[in-house]
Amino acid sequence: MDVAVFDKARGTGGRASTHRRGDYAFDAGAQYFTARDLVFVEQVAEWVAAGVAAEWGEETVRLRAGEIMPGQASKQRFVGVRGMSAISRHAALGCRVTTGFPVARLEPDRDGMSLVRQDGQRECGFDAVVVAAPAPQTAAMIRSAAPGLAAVAERVPFSACLALMVAFEQRLPLGFDGAFVDDSPLSWIARDSSKPGRCGDETWVLHAGPSWSDQNFGAEADSVVRSLCEAFAAATGVAMPEPRYSRLHRWRFALPTEPLPDRCLFDSATGIGVCGDWCAGPRVEGAFLSGTALAERVVQWLAQGATSRARRS
Repeated sequence: MDVAVFDKARGTGGRASTHRRGDYAFDAGAQYFTARDLVFVEQVAEWVAAGVAAEWGEETVRLRAGEIMPGQASKQRFVGVRGMSAISRHAALGCRVTTGFPVARLEPDRDGMSLVRQDGQRECGFDAVVVAAPAPQTAAMIRSAAPGLAAVAERVPFSACLALMVAFEQRLPLGFDGAFVDDSPLSWIARDSSKPGRCGDETWVLHAGPSWSDQNFGAEADSVVRSLCEAFAAATGVAMPEPRYSRLHRWRFALPTEPLPDRCLFDSATGIGVCGDWCAGPRVEGAFLSGTALAERVVQWLAQGATSRARRS
């Protein structure tokens, strides 16, 4: 099959991508992934063998009111080598990838389905289209072409995540590299420079919790940064020094709070399918299993169509 990938961003990966600035590399979205399902376990083993993923075995703890609560290191956690975006770049090998292509809607045409950009530019003639965006964005794209699927997708609620990326000249005096945070505006903090293949100065990613992110999503950046730095000091007992670099990223659709029970959705009348972590659970593994399920469905649908055409001829 001839597969073409269109992404509105400058690179692939979405929330499993890497923000780079000089020598700094930040996993602003997905921080790591675990593998439980046998299908995903086998896929992760392939990524590790290819050198694009590795285990992140550093100590992870839980922080509560400035106290360190150990016992969070039992899970096997994996990350992309030199950045989470290494995973999507590897997965895209063999595909035609077009970045910077924001699809506004899908429209049927004489030769199949067309992707229409916001500026009216089109890519035409696709037999099947897979949409792997957050549910609200998916619903907007497919509403005119597959209103039934859109109606299901637009009912899936999402919470936001405010992510602060900071780099320091000196290593912070903390005896852990990742921590879940309780009773705080923060939900997670990580020393990204401790991950495999990273180089350069001390880098950290701070994730605000869903409720706090929803409430403060539209707040001024300086106010959000100040609040998260204060929360970091309260959680760790270490005042954050002046960073050499900092950037706030606002993930509007970060966490599906009520994922669908179905692994994927597919409209056999149009050849449009949708997938994502909002179909199978809010994790990297969930997104992968959702995409795999939809790929199998599309292959089956195309094979059935080819058989029908052969019988008619």
